[in-house]
Amino acid sequence: MFYHVMRFSDRNSWLHLPVVAICFLALQSCEMPATSFENVEEAVYYTRSTKADAPLPDSSVRIMTWNIRFGIGRGPWFGDACGYRVVYTREEILSNLEVIANRINAVKPDVLLLQEVDLLSKRSSYVDELQWLLDHTYFNYAAYGSQWKSQFIPSDGLGRMNEGNAILSRWPISEAQRIQLVLRTDQDALERYFYERCCIVKSRIDIPGFNPFYALNIHASAFATDDSKHQHIEQFKSELDKIASSGGRFVAGGDLNTLPPGSDSTDYCIEDMCAGESFHHTTDNPMHKEGSNYTPEAQWMTPLYQSYVCAVPLSAYQASQSSFFTHTTRPEHTWDRTIDYLFTNRRWRNGSTITHQNFLNDSDHAPVSSEFILK
Repeated sequence: MFYHVMRFSDRNSWLHLPVVAICFLALQSCEMPATSFENVEEAVYYTRSTKADAPLPDSSVRIMTWNIRFGIGRGPWFGDACGYRVVYTREEILSNLEVIANRINAVKPDVLLLQEVDLLSKRSSYVDELQWLLDHTYFNYAAYGSQWKSQFIPSDGLGRMNEGNAILSRWPISEAQRIQLVLRTDQDALERYFYERCCIVKSRIDIPGFNPFYALNIHASAFATDDSKHQHIEQFKSELDKIASSGGRFVAGGDLNTLPPGSDSTDYCIEDMCAGESFHHTTDNPMHKEGSNYTPEAQWMTPLYQSYVCAVPLSAYQASQSSFFTHTTRPEHTWDRTIDYLFTNRRWRNGSTITHQNFLNDSDHAPVSSEFILK
């Protein structure tokens, strides 16, 4: 899930800060404070410092998606879950990354889709989390696309930020792209300038002896009150359609920040409410907490389910919803909704899908993994 990073006690005084910061940084550097992106551009390639053995699969590979919450586990953070901290120490980040690496090494996915990976960000003590995970797991290659990149964010001490999506693979990655998604229109210009720019990371996976396939990783908007999240899901499906129509194969997934059709509960405003907030009363403005009311989104995922194969079939989800919950905003609380997905235009091995709900303290998201049939 994304964050409320522009939550200020004195918003009017803050509005002057970007102007000061932009002027100062423009004088000191040729690089603007916040980074914008082309509609499609090459992703950033990563490799493991020392290559690991990559055994050839027989007929399938395990795919996993996981939003790792930039390595802070279930710790409090000012941008979500009613938290208060802004910056974590290097020791805290490395300790949590070690837990994440141990989980990955135990599940042993062959291709891993990660969201909320920090590269040299102040809030995570400037740790290059992607390189660290490559060097402490068995993956040899990765492709990275930034979603939130700024030399300086003048909000609550955030400072330098580079957070994004990554695809990790045992085998070579090629044709890696960062695909820009539409920006939110429900923010003022200054907030939008320093805010996340959602994207899809797409790459080709080449396994010797098998036909290549594409992996796509998305992190859709969480708190949009306009139509941008819906457009993100539509853009995601459009990218899948392009591959399918050309005869290609894909595995795709990530944090789509919306619920499957037929969910029993679609309004989490009360569950997600922080101290001092009020929702659902006639005098409340807004009536709903941003990012917590999914009711208008009830059918947004339907086209994906109709066109492609979800690792958790919709019928299975609807029959036992809590078994597939992957997210909660509440610290020390169990999972209470499903917003993380895996799709393909081929087949998942029957009975191979796991929603790793036992990873309760490692992030505010549970990973989902499944075996993708290669032949």
